[in-house]
Amino acid sequence: MREEIIVSGRNNPLIDPQLHVWHWEIPTYLFLGGLAAGLMFFAALYTIRNKENEYKTAVRIAPMLAPIALVLGLIALFLDLHHKLYFWRLYTTIRLESPMSWGAWTLMVVTPISIIWTAMHIKDLFPKWNWKFDVIEELMEFFHKQKRTLAWIMLISSAILGIYTGILFSAFNARPLWNTSILGPLFLASGLSAGAAVVIWMSKNHSERKRFAQLDLMIIGIELFLIIHMFMGFLASTQVQIDAANLFLGGEYTAPFWIFVVFLGMIVPAILEGMELKGFKIPVAIPVVLVLFGSVMLRFLIANAGQASRWLY
Repeated sequence: MREEIIVSGRNNPLIDPQLHVWHWEIPTYLFLGGLAAGLMFFAALYTIRNKENEYKTAVRIAPMLAPIALVLGLIALFLDLHHKLYFWRLYTTIRLESPMSWGAWTLMVVTPISIIWTAMHIKDLFPKWNWKFDVIEELMEFFHKQKRTLAWIMLISSAILGIYTGILFSAFNARPLWNTSILGPLFLASGLSAGAAVVIWMSKNHSERKRFAQLDLMIIGIELFLIIHMFMGFLASTQVQIDAANLFLGGEYTAPFWIFVVFLGMIVPAILEGMELKGFKIPVAIPVVLVLFGSVMLRFLIANAGQASRWLY
């Protein structure tokens, strides 16, 4: 009889290094949720500031993509669930310490608001639009009267949604790379940058595009600051967090992160937007696509690298 001592269970299925619990669905959902949060945040902000007529695309047109992004994100999230028939149980309880609970209830607020906001402005895109039913017309009239209140609700809930996309990761103490409070603000900033980029792409107004290019430059600067601060925090912490940071500082995720996220997704678009502001003619699609690409890659790389980081070796 041979006796074996089990020192680790990490070779069991779904345990490191075979851990592949979160696939493409989660980062896709986080990107689409962050994009929707950015679009809704700017729409609400400029409505509250009474600048709706100055930034019509940001307030009326671009937010129409928000409910589409949210629905697609929720489909991706639903596909990730192992027990799909029991998703409703998230809404039978409220747990303040659970990011899943916060996310479920935030989406319950944000999604119908995004649909209402789209319905309120659909005639700006389709002037001949007819709701057919008087009750819907009366509802639209009511929402228009309460537009400022609705904007405040949308501003707060979209900010919570944007931060939540990062908190969903940072609440996992077992993953050193994710266990940082920087991810919430970083993902919020990334979502705002993506939202600003979409407004730039869709707008035909020069002053509006200029304003959002300036905003995007500022947000990209904040993202770079947060990334640097995140790595400084890791390198000044425990060995496991130093090892987690080293995944991006010489490890297997170094090249894709610094090339795709930082260089192509932030620095190059910032340079191009700065050149545009200085009067150079830059095809608007180039910086916009790069910003969106960088935003997607940020979430995919953080998701995958986070699952590669661990406490027990």
